[in-house]
Amino acid sequence: VQLQASGGGLVQAGGSLRLSCAASGRNFSRYNMGWFRQAPGKEREFVAAISWSVGSTYYADSVKGRFTISRDNAKNSVYLRMNSLKPEDTAVYYCAASLVIATTHTSYAYWGQGTKVTVSS
Repeated sequence: VQLQASGGGLVQAGGSLRLSCAASGRNFSRYNMGWFRQAPGKEREFVAAISWSVGSTYYADSVKGRFTISRDNAKNSVYLRMNSLKPEDTAVYYCAASLVIATTHTSYAYWGQGTKVTVSS
């Protein structure tokens, strides 16, 4: 599975962005998908995940209620809608694919190249 993330940019605090992740390869619908982020000088952290089967969703506490993960298996895509953005959301955001639903980055075998999100105060 190859992943291509897009949709990052510069936004003011309180604004919104929608990240997209396009997948190529076979059996995309069988992969659980996750979004992670990494801020300068910090470790990569879990943001959200969605299961391949029933679309169960999982969120980090820091984004719960503000971010929404979704997927469209017909389009081989997963999305991250980010509302009420804060300066602390500034990071490079990565999409990833895994055969297991997980919140740890080590569980994900396939990664996109990342898209940068900058939230100004």
